[in-house]
Amino acid sequence: MTTVDDVSRPSRLAGPDEAISVEELQLAARNHGIPLEALRYDVTPAGLHYLLIHYDIPDVDPATHVLTVDGAVDRPFAVGLAELRERPRVTHRVTLECAGNGRALLHPRPVSQPWLVEAVGNAEWTGTPLAPLLRDAGVAADTVDVVFTGADHGVERGVEQDYQRALPVAEALREEVLLAYEMNGAPLLPQHGAPLRLIVPGWYGMAHVKWLRRIDVRTTPFDGYQNAVAYRLRQDAADPGVPVTRIEPRALVRPPGFPDFMSRTRVLRPGPCTLDGRAWSGHAPVMSVEVTTDGGVTWTPAKLDEHTGGPYAWRRWHHEWAATPGRYVLSARATDASGRTQPVEQPWNRGGFANNLVQRVEVVVLAG
Repeated sequence: MTTVDDVSRPSRLAGPDEAISVEELQLAARNHGIPLEALRYDVTPAGLHYLLIHYDIPDVDPATHVLTVDGAVDRPFAVGLAELRERPRVTHRVTLECAGNGRALLHPRPVSQPWLVEAVGNAEWTGTPLAPLLRDAGVAADTVDVVFTGADHGVERGVEQDYQRALPVAEALREEVLLAYEMNGAPLLPQHGAPLRLIVPGWYGMAHVKWLRRIDVRTTPFDGYQNAVAYRLRQDAADPGVPVTRIEPRALVRPPGFPDFMSRTRVLRPGPCTLDGRAWSGHAPVMSVEVTTDGGVTWTPAKLDEHTGGPYAWRRWHHEWAATPGRYVLSARATDASGRTQPVEQPWNRGGFANNLVQRVEVVVLAG
């Protein structure tokens, strides 16, 4: 059983004046967020979609890759990619967000992948539903968890492991959960999990296991590292915490104007300006977005475009602003149908997870 001990407890916190470390820069160089100007796309191009790779991209041959389904099932089996492609084919548009999005903005800062707000993307995933495969296997009546194992292998906080995550059986049996082999109408790219990955609409990215090679049905709770130690909301290292699951509501502003190279401060000329961006939630559909241009003193309702992307895709919002010379801080906040709203004050936890604090976009409107 995995336990929270001196080696496997959550990553440390940065000191009050501690800069981003070389190790964090290495992670930032391997992984990347969406350029915020790419919020203009309804569907994020694959090369602009956020990316997080825990270990190495494994060397997997699609021609010989096999997915094994076993554990507490009546009929264990193995299936190749060609056979999966012969099963019913569906496409879902799904917004994926890293659970650590916003981590680098927290104080104190959890030392890990230093995300700002860009760890998100909205793609079209094509594959076959997972639930019929589980039904074909004959899942035991007392099943608790379904464990998904990727081909990626490494060490995390002293624990050697394959990347593994579990879903409660009720989540795994949702009809919209996919075994995906295409992204945006093309075969999966190596960095996005080729040849096969899991897509769990509404959940943070850690649940969408890439390079999927095994599905293991369990009648006892899964206690692997990524479930029992990582990806838990806790206030201190001794706190067992609660698991990270569904995506909290968030709205992002597509930065207007043009940027200063280093600071990324936006520069605008005065006059009418359409502010826009995207909003999403994994709990329930986004019902409203509010915008502020004065750093949160006043909030104004934005208009939501018709939601054509499906229940798990982001939604465009827009707001007309008369920009006059001066300095401004722009933000947007989303509220979903469950009543969840983005906070304007920092929500903190030791892993830096599910931090949906409103974004701040600094803007200078030139004189004349």
